[in-house]
Amino acid sequence: MSNEFNGSYGVLVTPFTRNGESVDFQALHNLLDWQISCGSPGIIMMGTTGEFLTLSDDERSAVIESTVTHIAGRINVLVGTMNAYTPNAVRYSKQAQDLGANGLMVLPPYYYTPTEDEIYNYYKAICEATSIPIMIYNNPFTSNIDMSALFVAKLAKSFEQIRYIKEASMDVARVSDVIDASEGVVKVFAGERVVESFLLGATGYVNPYANYIPEASTAICNLLAAGQIDDARTLSKYINEIDHIIAEGHPTYGHQCYSKALAALRGYPVGDVRPPLTTFAGLGEEGVRRINLIEPLIDALNAELDKIF
Repeated sequence: MSNEFNGSYGVLVTPFTRNGESVDFQALHNLLDWQISCGSPGIIMMGTTGEFLTLSDDERSAVIESTVTHIAGRINVLVGTMNAYTPNAVRYSKQAQDLGANGLMVLPPYYYTPTEDEIYNYYKAICEATSIPIMIYNNPFTSNIDMSALFVAKLAKSFEQIRYIKEASMDVARVSDVIDASEGVVKVFAGERVVESFLLGATGYVNPYANYIPEASTAICNLLAAGQIDDARTLSKYINEIDHIIAEGHPTYGHQCYSKALAALRGYPVGDVRPPLTTFAGLGEEGVRRINLIEPLIDALNAELDKIF
């Protein structure tokens, strides 16, 4: 495994045509080109923001193949391959590898609240079927499982593909806990509080912001890697404020619905969300009000970028 992942990896939306009828591949390519032009080192498809649960198997394979083909090795492509049924997760993981993905992002089996032994065997099955790097995803709010630092270290010791984690437990101290427990083998990607996470040893950032502010989401990691902490904090304050405005709304449509609306605002229309998520039009005046609050923050954020660079 020669790939090394670090920096900002945007969890990209899946663009849809009108009323979510099908995948809009031209919009997808435009969004991918935007990531590349902003210097992003990689992207993640089929994450939560990508509405992976709403895609058919045929759509999954088409999106992965189209993404890998269009990227053509210019940046890394990771694919979310989690599933509540282990054979499906194995099948999706092998498919992503066969289609040319550089790595996988894998949440534990969701819904069931499995034991550590069950989670271990789930990752074991995936690792036995694949050879590309795996970023495990610790998000207790969607999986009902909070993987401890010691358990993460056990997985990394057992399986050589497991060398990364997206840590989204809301416990920022977990960053250093994972690094210490794994003796530095597991590289941590922040799922939130990026500045604090980097100061504790994180080397990457998995985020939805690349869908509408890829310039800033890329720059903040570059600044942190260069030791420009104050500049990174300045950018982070704007991102946190944007996030707060989104989070005040209904949590299930935040980073799907608003990411798509804000991408369109930036000149990259990607359609709307699929049911059961609430469409932007369905938000009515609430959605318009929040977008109107966010737009000047994006302008101010980009102005700060111009000052820094």
